[in-house]
Amino acid sequence: MIRRICYLTGTRADFGLMASTLRAIEADRRLDLQLIVTGMHLSDRYGGTIADIEAEGFAIAGRVAVDPDDVSAASMAINIGRMLQGFVPALQEMNPDILLLLGDRGEMLAGAIAGIHLGIPVAHLHGGERSGTVDEPVRHAISKLAHLHLVATAQARDRLVRMGERADAVHVVGAPGVDGLFETKRSNRATLCAEVGFDPALSIGLLVFHPVLQDADSASEQIRAVLKAAQGMQVLALMPNSDAGSDCVRQVLSEAASSGSLKLRTHLRRDEYIGWMACCDVLFGNSSSGIIEAASFGTPVVNIGTRQNLRERNVNIQDVPAEVVAVEAALKAALNHGRYPTTNVYGDGQAGRRIVELLATAPLTSNLLSKCNVY
Repeated sequence: MIRRICYLTGTRADFGLMASTLRAIEADRRLDLQLIVTGMHLSDRYGGTIADIEAEGFAIAGRVAVDPDDVSAASMAINIGRMLQGFVPALQEMNPDILLLLGDRGEMLAGAIAGIHLGIPVAHLHGGERSGTVDEPVRHAISKLAHLHLVATAQARDRLVRMGERADAVHVVGAPGVDGLFETKRSNRATLCAEVGFDPALSIGLLVFHPVLQDADSASEQIRAVLKAAQGMQVLALMPNSDAGSDCVRQVLSEAASSGSLKLRTHLRRDEYIGWMACCDVLFGNSSSGIIEAASFGTPVVNIGTRQNLRERNVNIQDVPAEVVAVEAALKAALNHGRYPTTNVYGDGQAGRRIVELLATAPLTSNLLSKCNVY
């Protein structure tokens, strides 16, 4: 019997991480892929990235619109309710056998709430990780609502078991974002530099900085400090996500781009982003791609602030506060050091294969759906 697997996607980031796994699901005869698209994908302000999904050839089964342009803390909470109202009828109509969720954003929490109330088994990727901001309790809340846990590392598995999840429902698969990094066709440094007017012989920094909910009031001050520390370096920056404080970050980055001190992009396709991550001299900011994916290329990473607190680290990462002197020193050290060994604690690039097998074969019993702590 073919199992219907519904994946819920709300941002360019989660879709990019999952694209190769979604293709593997679609290619497996035991599985039928369904997609619900929501959040920033449906906003032109954030690149209208639903077009990327369609360009990949994926059929979209459901669209749930919210207001991603209102970026207050209150709107983040309200949008969870709006998404929940949209997800429930969509899931009732689609009737999937498994709802697949990744990470720690509000749309994934809304999906987990909908799934567990509709009696749909929820499979959660990247549970059991720590980050110390609002992301961590949201991630753990999704884990407590989920039935099948597909985690990136052994430490994450141990943490979920200690949280009371059934050991036989927690599987180490690796991080899906590591899959396909080397198979993805990407431009070389010279070509990428030519596209934005950089000199490939000079240092290049890739900046991805998102606001943290608890620090939203200081987001403008933080990004100004980061940019001041990076003066003199060629910088390609990405616009932030839609969380509280992002308007301030967007404004500061736009001002810097207007003055010519950096190149700014609303969105990069997955292949473009991988290309820049592989060829830049340093990735800095607070993106999870610096924690998880960059190590596969040995790219030095300067991780700034609290957004990725307590996540497992590879050797290529320096952690610093969002202060000019600290960031400046870390960037200098990263450039002086150069590339690192390409070992990665987050996996071997085979997560998608393991995920597909578990989705196809995991017993979906009434016992699995009966959530309770085992301790």
